[in-house]
Amino acid sequence: MSAELLLTNARIVLEDDILHGSVLIRDGKIADISEGPMASGEDLNGDYLIPGLIELHTDHLESHYSPRPGVRWHKTSAIQAHDAQIVTSGITTVFDCLRMGSDEDGGFEKGEMRDMADAIQAAERDDRLRAQHFIHLRCEVASDNVLDHVADFEADPHVRLASLMDHSPGQRQFQTMEQYTLYYKTKRGLTDEAFARFVESRLALSARYSTAHRDSLATMCAQRGVTVASHDDATLAHVEEAKGHGVKLAEFPTSLEAAEASHKAGMSVLMGAPNVVRGKSHSGNIAARDLAKLGVLDVLSSDYVPLSLMHAAFVLADEIDGISLPKALSMVTSTPAKTVGLNDRGRIANGLRADLVRVRHDEGVPVVRSVWREGRRVA
Repeated sequence: MSAELLLTNARIVLEDDILHGSVLIRDGKIADISEGPMASGEDLNGDYLIPGLIELHTDHLESHYSPRPGVRWHKTSAIQAHDAQIVTSGITTVFDCLRMGSDEDGGFEKGEMRDMADAIQAAERDDRLRAQHFIHLRCEVASDNVLDHVADFEADPHVRLASLMDHSPGQRQFQTMEQYTLYYKTKRGLTDEAFARFVESRLALSARYSTAHRDSLATMCAQRGVTVASHDDATLAHVEEAKGHGVKLAEFPTSLEAAEASHKAGMSVLMGAPNVVRGKSHSGNIAARDLAKLGVLDVLSSDYVPLSLMHAAFVLADEIDGISLPKALSMVTSTPAKTVGLNDRGRIANGLRADLVRVRHDEGVPVVRSVWREGRRVA
């Protein structure tokens, strides 16, 4: 006997339209979409029904695992806390970022992120998690140990995305030393001498390892069918390099010319949802709303605030001319799904997974009222 669920009296957000009607779910998939309310079924009282959000880049798990400098929390407990906040923010598919290679923030020991991935997968097997979790390897290419860390994931099918990043001073995210000095000297209280040694070391490592590690990691991803993302591209040369590495996702470009060139090249341009909500970048780079106005913003990421993903989509729809709610929501549903090859979700359409979210939005911050993953109520 098949399991059925009827959701009715909803404003259903389709790819290019909003339909007041009903959605029938059968055996975890969308079986029918019809106009108008039904006499039976779960009454959504005119709330929006949207696809479950898809999060490609979140560092949020780290804040639960290492909530204070030098503190390591119980992995399963950290994962469950992260998962609970993710799902109640309307995210049904999440790519958990795991840091590969030591960088300016210190990083984790070899094997530590492998243990975290094992804990995520064990939690899934034990039915502890409500969202579906994939792995996103954040590869610091200027690190001398990044390839050793990545080797721990050589045969892991949960790895579906890898980003190639270099946080060395004077480039990409930190194009000016003013930004870098604030982030790494002033906030950490380093002396002039200590900061000078720090900068010299990072530049030397970048010069020695960055290019070779980018090439090696891009080749590995191509062989395994893992989507490649660039990170903090600032120049046309960076974009050309990304094209050569088969990049499909341009994460957080830091200049308008890099964003436009990436979009023109067919990459999905990703920016932070907190950038949209705040109206500016926390590191002084380009504003995501400006890219949205120009039509070169494709994907949003919650980055470090899970609820910002839902919030930002409604901000764009409410405040940017020419961006409808279906268009805004595509940046957090169908486009990220297509970018990483998840063709079974991200839209409300017959035959797709019934990953759905009930949202109330009259004004201000939207409220997530219910979440279903494959037709099962998870929040």
